[in-house]
Amino acid sequence: MTIPFFDGHNDTLLRLLEAPGADKERPFIEGSKDGHIDLPRARAGGMKGGFFAMFPPPLKTGLANVTNGGLDPNLPPQLAIADALASTNGMASVLFRLERVGALAVCRNAGELRAAMEKDTLAAIFHIEGAEAIDTDFRSLDLLYAAGLRSIGITWSRANAFGTGVPFRFNADPDIGPGLSAAGKELVRVCNAMGVMLDLSHLNAAGFRDVAVISTHPLVATHSNVHAICPHARNLVDWQLAAIRDSGGMVGLNYATGFLRPDGRFVADTEMEVLVRHVDALVEALGEDGVALGSDFDGAMMPAEIGDVTGVQKLLQALLDKGYGEALVRKIAMGNWLGMVERVMG
Repeated sequence: MTIPFFDGHNDTLLRLLEAPGADKERPFIEGSKDGHIDLPRARAGGMKGGFFAMFPPPLKTGLANVTNGGLDPNLPPQLAIADALASTNGMASVLFRLERVGALAVCRNAGELRAAMEKDTLAAIFHIEGAEAIDTDFRSLDLLYAAGLRSIGITWSRANAFGTGVPFRFNADPDIGPGLSAAGKELVRVCNAMGVMLDLSHLNAAGFRDVAVISTHPLVATHSNVHAICPHARNLVDWQLAAIRDSGGMVGLNYATGFLRPDGRFVADTEMEVLVRHVDALVEALGEDGVALGSDFDGAMMPAEIGDVTGVQKLLQALLDKGYGEALVRKIAMGNWLGMVERVMG
């Protein structure tokens, strides 16, 4: 049995943008041994769609300043808006070129998601991870929204004009740095009015509290785990999980090994049982409607047993084997994301 699933977060567009050669889309369309997601493997693995993130790294310098085993105690420097726009535009170009050749469909609401899936077309939601490409007058937000943007991570793990992210620090919590700036608080209000989902996955504790107070939308962390199991600053502590539950929000399970393991190590030899433990804790904290998938494919080290998108069925089977009913597994795999998109984006 193959259970269809919807993925809350991947960094595939950045991988394609940074690949050598002029034809950035061909490896995704025809299949490749590189990375975690391409179209043939997505179809084989039961992936029906996902949030396709546009993460703007410092151009040319990549992520060297945070690759210290995922444990770098410092936040990377802020990114200039010109660099963020150049990178975001490059990834958006890859996304829309894939759409033009029929490899996927960029979806702006739940109806478009369902229509794409009925046609067996990979459904993609345009997401940016870190709002560095948005100016504080929100002019670029208007343009990105018109292009299809429907989901924003206010910060990645650095500061920007709107807020402060959390460092890649193990055995620490997200309580670091100030809350949202005045522009960040206005960004929340503007996104609420536009029907743009806000992703809190990399946001610090003070910023999270600000969103919880201001936002009229459910609180969502598209790719985060349980701090009580893995005490990494990227994971959610008990009061955050309670706030998400109280808002009717949701968390997507992140498969990155360093955010799963109790020892915080980024190693592929990570047992499936650890992922199931996080799902157990999320279901207990959030209820059956509050848990989904948020792989972090193409952006992190995966457990060897999952490997790539074709291995997600092993996780779903592990949940079935644990005693989760098929109806609940199907909700975690896809139904809960579809419901959230409908509630926020229409």
